[in-house]
Amino acid sequence: MGFMTIDGQRVEFTNEPNVLTVIRNAEIDIPTLCYHSELSIYGACRLCTVEDDRGKTFASCAEPPRDGMVIYTNTPRLMRYRRTILELLLAAHDRDCTTCVKSGECHLLELAHRMGVDRIRFKNREAKYPIDESSPAIVRNPNKCILCGDCVRMCDNVQSVNAIDFAYRGTSTLVTPAFNKTIAQTNCVNCGQCRVVCPTGAISIKTNIDEVWDALADPNTIVVAQVAPAVRVALGDKFGIPKGENVMGKLVNALHRLGFHEVYDTTYGADLTVIEEAEELLERISSGTKGPLFTSCCPAWVKFCETRYPELADNISTCRSPQQMFGAVIREYYRNPEINQGKKLVSVSIMPCTAKKEEILRPESMTNGRQDVDYVLTTTEVASMIRKSGIRFENIDGESTDMPFGIGSGGGVIFGVTGGVTEAVLRRLQTGHSRVEMDRIRTSGVRGDEGLKELTFDYMGKEIRAAVVNGLGNADKLVKRIQSGEVSYDFVEVMACRRGCIMGGGQPVGAGPRTRKARAKGLYDTDVNMQIKKSNENPMVLALYEGLLKGKTHQLLHRNLGVTEN
Repeated sequence: MGFMTIDGQRVEFTNEPNVLTVIRNAEIDIPTLCYHSELSIYGACRLCTVEDDRGKTFASCAEPPRDGMVIYTNTPRLMRYRRTILELLLAAHDRDCTTCVKSGECHLLELAHRMGVDRIRFKNREAKYPIDESSPAIVRNPNKCILCGDCVRMCDNVQSVNAIDFAYRGTSTLVTPAFNKTIAQTNCVNCGQCRVVCPTGAISIKTNIDEVWDALADPNTIVVAQVAPAVRVALGDKFGIPKGENVMGKLVNALHRLGFHEVYDTTYGADLTVIEEAEELLERISSGTKGPLFTSCCPAWVKFCETRYPELADNISTCRSPQQMFGAVIREYYRNPEINQGKKLVSVSIMPCTAKKEEILRPESMTNGRQDVDYVLTTTEVASMIRKSGIRFENIDGESTDMPFGIGSGGGVIFGVTGGVTEAVLRRLQTGHSRVEMDRIRTSGVRGDEGLKELTFDYMGKEIRAAVVNGLGNADKLVKRIQSGEVSYDFVEVMACRRGCIMGGGQPVGAGPRTRKARAKGLYDTDVNMQIKKSNENPMVLALYEGLLKGKTHQLLHRNLGVTEN
């Protein structure tokens, strides 16, 4: 343990990585634009610069704490310095703030107000670059970029995708794909994590709000929605509701008020995925097929694997994701003239994930060449729609999801957190369903937000080895270890976003450690209160197998791997 003096206050520290963390632990909110605790140290924005007792200034994010340091965080010199930095950034920035997608949530604008920047002394040297809307998931606006490097480090250091980087020098520096390609021409996997860390409107969600509004207004259209598990514990962030609180009931009410005819729970689709994926795992084990079965629930992971490791194509589960399984089931259900009433169906998914926008366009995810899900709205987009409609979300009552697809299991609910898929599969393989047996699975090492978890479990006397990995950088390292023969598994769950879907690219941003834990706890608490714990014990799902799915299981629930893009 050491001690520092910060603005006259004696502050202790232990293993904090930098002076900035110690300052924040002392309840001093020192400004930053380029610092994220889980990214590498960059020190580009210099807003966190502090001064020591000898007059030396340095970036606190890049300085390790030392015993006896005397630090000042808000001297007149530092205040002038920070205001000048913000003025220079704004001088090279597209300041059309009133219509910016980040309006009201822009960290740059927030700091400018906080530092009292009410005029800019420097000539506007803003360049005009084309906006890149080529991706189905995100939009890149280089005119809003402040070169903080957060997206570059996320894409490189954390996700190992390397779709974007710095190009050129000096005042001509840009964050861009190589050779001025569009983002759709790169190996971008659409995970949206670059958007999560972007402090301005330089990277935003590609929205489908207008198309959904049009469908809702069409009297000859039935619009149905499915809601993913992770959405219910994050949407409340936008309306002042306690972090991690399950707002599914309120969301169903709000969606009905917006005009959605039916609102279903994607947990139902997750139950289908568990049943099919567990069967596929057992078939591989019984047949002696080499290599692990990789989950296919995360489209960003699937695309990453196809691009980086095409030789592993046969190891990725043929099962569709819960969204795509459920989308196919919904469309098949509404083919019945008695149900569709002669109206057109528009199927909307409400997801925590930007990559889901690309998944619905993939040919192998379609049924007979027909797109099953028409539009994907992220949690953030749905919050925007609710606000625009004037609904006071925090005050409305809850409603239940609609039948016949409104009942899911606890195993389906926990899909939204890393390890949830594996835990649900373990429950499926467990012959009993007593509390003791469920607790044994829960404490097997499957839970927790570590980047990699390993566990073994017994299935009818055979030891099955599994790994749970989140974050594509961690997945990349694990695949290399598997290919080298260093480790071997029977089942590997991969989620592209760290900690799983609760931290997806379409979720509300600004989620710190407490928010992340609250979201995970919210899903686990929901699971505790579910009467059905195992996917294969969901009576509505079992009835589906005996009815609508009869003779169509593979057609509707598995990817059509024989289809390729034109």
